Amino acid sequence: MRFATALRNFLKLRETEVPPAREPASSWQYWIGAAEASTASGDLAEAIRSYARVIDLKPDHVAARYKQGNLQLAIGEIEAALSSYDQVIALDENHAYAFCNRGVALERLGRLEEANASYTRAIKIKPDDAFAHYNRATVQQALGRPEQALHDYDRAIEIKPDYADALLNRGTLLEAIGRPERALASYEKAIEVNPADAGAHAKRGIVLTELRRWESALGAFDHSLSLTPELHEARCHRGRVYALLGRNAEAIADFDAAIALRPDDGYAYYRRADLLNQQQQFSAAIADYDRAIALNPGFPVLRGMRRFAQMKICDWGDLDADVAQFTTGLENGVCVSPPLPILALLGPANLHLQAARAWTLGQCPTNDALGPIPPGIQGSKIRVGYFSADFREHAVAQVMAAVFEAHDRSKFEMTAFAFLPRTQDAMRKRLEAAFDRFIDVGERSDLEIASLARQLQIDIAVDLGGHTAHSRPRIFALRAAPIQINYLGYPGSMGADYMDYLIADRVVIPSKHQSDYSEKILYLPHSFFPGDPTRAVSDALITRRELGLPASGFVFCCFNNNFKITPTVFEIWLRILSKVESSVLWLSRNNQEAQANLRQAALRRGIDPERLIFAERLASQDRHLARYRCADLFLDTLPYNAHATALDALSAGLPVLTCAGEGFAGRVAASMLRAVGLPELVTETLPAYETLAVCLAEDPARLTRLRNLLLDRRATAPLFDVRGYTRRLEAGYVVAHDRVQRHLAPDHIDLCSGEVAP
Repeated sequence: MRFATALRNFLKLRETEVPPAREPASSWQYWIGAAEASTASGDLAEAIRSYARVIDLKPDHVAARYKQGNLQLAIGEIEAALSSYDQVIALDENHAYAFCNRGVALERLGRLEEANASYTRAIKIKPDDAFAHYNRATVQQALGRPEQALHDYDRAIEIKPDYADALLNRGTLLEAIGRPERALASYEKAIEVNPADAGAHAKRGIVLTELRRWESALGAFDHSLSLTPELHEARCHRGRVYALLGRNAEAIADFDAAIALRPDDGYAYYRRADLLNQQQQFSAAIADYDRAIALNPGFPVLRGMRRFAQMKICDWGDLDADVAQFTTGLENGVCVSPPLPILALLGPANLHLQAARAWTLGQCPTNDALGPIPPGIQGSKIRVGYFSADFREHAVAQVMAAVFEAHDRSKFEMTAFAFLPRTQDAMRKRLEAAFDRFIDVGERSDLEIASLARQLQIDIAVDLGGHTAHSRPRIFALRAAPIQINYLGYPGSMGADYMDYLIADRVVIPSKHQSDYSEKILYLPHSFFPGDPTRAVSDALITRRELGLPASGFVFCCFNNNFKITPTVFEIWLRILSKVESSVLWLSRNNQEAQANLRQAALRRGIDPERLIFAERLASQDRHLARYRCADLFLDTLPYNAHATALDALSAGLPVLTCAGEGFAGRVAASMLRAVGLPELVTETLPAYETLAVCLAEDPARLTRLRNLLLDRRATAPLFDVRGYTRRLEAGYVVAHDRVQRHLAPDHIDLCSGEVAP
């Protein structure tokens, strides 16, 4: 109250221009008092003018220039502030605070290197200034120098242990560079300093989510929201944890609440879209992706996610525009989509590589938190670890089970690292028996899993997931083993410098395309894709009628996922139907929206929609394989071929017609057909594919001959020689392991010739 009275009296004197008797207006001390009074009242502009009078009267007054600079900085007059600090430094070259605040001004002007130099000068003058270390850390972080930034945060906290902002920023940086355990410790220390900081509790919840400590993460978010119920960040991320736990109703409620709190923020829309997508509510997911894109136009990866959801329901609206935009973005190094959708949309393998590289750089870059991996210890057996979320009734397990069982246990020790919780299905039990060691690691962090692999002295870590659902490439970014191999689950390059080899064959990756893959290629003879001759095909008589197929007429079949069906391929299929009288196209019934969209597309092109017949999913694998016998010819997709579905068809004796594409994903069926001795079913162009489909439908004798050849060769063809396949795979492992033992870098391995490829 006394201050307010003094301020009013001071202002009154100013109005009458009668200075205090003992401090005439010609005295710089008078203007110092005026400046301090204006600052205290919040009139910063007037305070700046008063300091200017001080400087006019006493040009060497360092404190006035410094305080004037601080006030200019506070009201956003950045260039003026910078000039004031420069003048201070001209008068006092050891003014640490002026150098520090000068750095703040330069930072706000985007002149980061100069800001860094100014902070460095401040630290040299005053090494125990925690704020200068903190400020330099933020600039180092912005300049992409995380280790230098981390050093400065550590020093700031050493000087000022209760520096909450430094602790929080340090945690955020540690998260960003893949060190979540250390980030958690930093957040917990910040919470000790300020237990009422709801944002700190939310950050703790986020890193606990990263560490897969779901219940602890929920507790952190609950505490955050008890402090600040309207905290958007906590709502969004708690919703994400609920979604990960399968508590979908609670997840949706949190996303809805987050959107209500901040309808202009796209993150909650994006997370809700992902959950709706998983629940196969594709139209609702697409609408949310649209909102997220509108709110976050600088986040191009959302467009790829939306397009993938559209492909799942065969919604091809604006597809050409998206493809053009994705192509341009990838050519310019922009991350436009998760890698998997790009395989289904774009043909060239070099674009697949660009998509994988851009994604890896942003989502799972190399992480040296565990340090260099020590050289492997030579043992009596090579220790191989297979890492997968699909050790269950899944296509990957169905393909690989026989390989796991055929491994030579006298030479190899096999360990499974299972990402998803244990299921009770027969496949899981079969796989558990196939390994020397089977470990559930779904609730362990990436660092814990990589550390475990090192403790077990795994020589070769085989990733069966790549860039697919539930995969965990950050384990490999930490370097889980001296040799790391990308195999089977993802048909393309990981785009990661920490993956050493990609298992392939000469069909899926011709030598001239090796540069389109970041890994070295381990070439297997015949096909890289293993067939299991022991897979049961039901002997039960299954009729066309019970499957909803016409009793007579030609049945074309394709049970590929909907996202692989492009409008180009679908139009070819419709032309084939128009040329082959009484023929039908038998597709997989994945969702009602896709079924409706495909039938509408057929109708628009003059084809009776009833000629598209959709097969229900069957729980019984042997009956699923048996029903392929009711079809006459499997029609493949492009640019993403049939993989497991092609093997299913061939296993059941159904010929597969394919067109070889440019990239790995588009050449898998061609690889299988050559390995089963039916190269005549591989075409090189889509017109040839269309022509051959019609010719085969019109030549029953030729098709019968192909079917009989397929049935005969199932017992002898390399595609179904799982024991021979496994021996060749093991030979590749031996060569790769031997190179490490001889301290040689990875190089292409060609088991077709038994030598390392040039």
